[in-house]
Amino acid sequence: MQEQPFRVLAILLERPGEVVTREQLQAQLWPADTYVGFDEGLNTAIRKLRVAFGDSAENPRFIETVSRRGYRFIAPVREAVALAPQSSDSVAAPDAEVRHGRPWRIRRPVLVLSAAALLVILVGIAYLARWHSSANPAVQKRVMLAILPFQNLSNDPEQEYFSDGLTEETITDLGKLTPEQLGVIARTSAMAYKHTNKTISQIGHELGVDYILEGSVRRDGEKVRIAAQLIRVQDQTHLWAQSYDREIPDFLGVQNELAQVISQQVGLRLTPGQKSELETTRRLDPEAYDLYLKGLYHWNMLTPTGFRQAINYFQEAAKRDPKYALAYAGLADCYAVLPMISDSPPRESFPGAQAAAAKALELDNALAQAHDSDARIKLFYEWNWAESERQSVRAIALNRNLAGAHVRYAHLLSNVGRHKEALAEAERARELDPLSLITNALFGMFLFQARQYDAAVEQLQKTIRMNPHFWVGHLHLGKAYEQKGMYPEAIEEFTKARDLSEGDSEPVASLGHAYALSGRQDAARDVLEELKRQSQKSYVPPYNIAMIYAALGEKDHALDWLEKAYEARDVHMIFLKVDPKWDSFRTDSRFQDLLQRMGFTSGQQ
Repeated sequence: MQEQPFRVLAILLERPGEVVTREQLQAQLWPADTYVGFDEGLNTAIRKLRVAFGDSAENPRFIETVSRRGYRFIAPVREAVALAPQSSDSVAAPDAEVRHGRPWRIRRPVLVLSAAALLVILVGIAYLARWHSSANPAVQKRVMLAILPFQNLSNDPEQEYFSDGLTEETITDLGKLTPEQLGVIARTSAMAYKHTNKTISQIGHELGVDYILEGSVRRDGEKVRIAAQLIRVQDQTHLWAQSYDREIPDFLGVQNELAQVISQQVGLRLTPGQKSELETTRRLDPEAYDLYLKGLYHWNMLTPTGFRQAINYFQEAAKRDPKYALAYAGLADCYAVLPMISDSPPRESFPGAQAAAAKALELDNALAQAHDSDARIKLFYEWNWAESERQSVRAIALNRNLAGAHVRYAHLLSNVGRHKEALAEAERARELDPLSLITNALFGMFLFQARQYDAAVEQLQKTIRMNPHFWVGHLHLGKAYEQKGMYPEAIEEFTKARDLSEGDSEPVASLGHAYALSGRQDAARDVLEELKRQSQKSYVPPYNIAMIYAALGEKDHALDWLEKAYEARDVHMIFLKVDPKWDSFRTDSRFQDLLQRMGFTSGQQ
């Protein structure tokens, strides 16, 4: 895996100035049976090359990204001769000339040696970087670890919540151990390998990790048996294996023991404080912990029904143990997410989220999840951009491996118009959670909000290939197509999103918006009237009705409904500054007043 960037560079240098497609690179360097592995591997290779060159994707001097096609090496490459000194004690760059009277001789023609010389330089850089990192621990490369789903050996399908919850808790605990040294793949991507037949080598390649922890759990009443083993991906060596028999009140100590073993095996440098913490066994009320794991299980269904069930479990866990900060953080997240993934009135859900987040922070101000929960509330409901950023930064400082915190921070940065920072933060989230559908879809949305429509289409198409039934991917792909004037394609994607979602009105409204822009006024008005009738019976986000009026050219009606959205604290209002559908409104005084009241700075994005 380490030599992959150099192999990519060699192929690019064989055809300087020409586009080398992703398909051509895949055919030469990656096996054909793992789409995700190839995509993430190539992105990582290109990123490492740009770091080595001091290059950037936005203003490339060496490697240019050709949207939806591939890459091109654009720096000048000398094609006449490649020179090298007769002595072996120096290395020349590919455009080196005769210097200091030192004798030089022509070795071989042209381009191949030019590429080789660059490779020699980069290999030297890599060697020096490795030497420097071993001499200076502060710059040591971060080790990457994946924790595969613990296998449920209880012969009871209803115990899946326990094995899945143990997996997630282990990921979280190890993720905050030494995040500057150890990167831990997030739960969503790890769970993609539940019941997998893939080899350790394949999984390691797809996730880009150095080590994998796999295990099993068997529960019998209050007794738990946990087995785990640590495997080095490079050579599939089993470095360590152990089994533990515990009573539920004591089994959390197993996670501390796992952390100690992993830190030793992968060479982490723990501070005295970290070592002391690992030697302290945490104790929780067994019933409260069990309720919390059930809440996590239903939360991870990512459906309105699942969130409502999770609320009940988190409430029961907090009632059983009033000092259980994680239960309150989970409760805050459920309340806050409901208005985002369903037509749930924000003013009914978010006060509960605010109270739960405040309680979690009061109980444990060092809990990264609590700060992340608060950042979400301040973004989507309070519209307090500065405080949302402060809480996101705090959450990431407490646990750099918390992928969701990076997503939340990227969301804020994108919606206030700081697009370059947003995309960088979203890329960090994808490194930790490469198989997460929502993380990949939101990355596409951030590209869309940055007006990079071609890149957004490419990213969202990739997301949908990961799961064709993921309606959020279809929704955002439709938005990108719409801005490119591809109305039939946009209508097709919005229709899929509508049919796949659980009755969310945003895909319906987006379909009406696309109908209006494409000239199908009657169809747009039918959708508009349907949503207005529905709003008389239940909550429909006013923003969704406003967008159809906007596409129909009825500006006053659109602004009236945006005012209703403002009063309702509609979560969609946070897109007002950057959503291109409102570009024709930006000079209107009522629209500018709305932006000002929401705390947005003026200026075209």
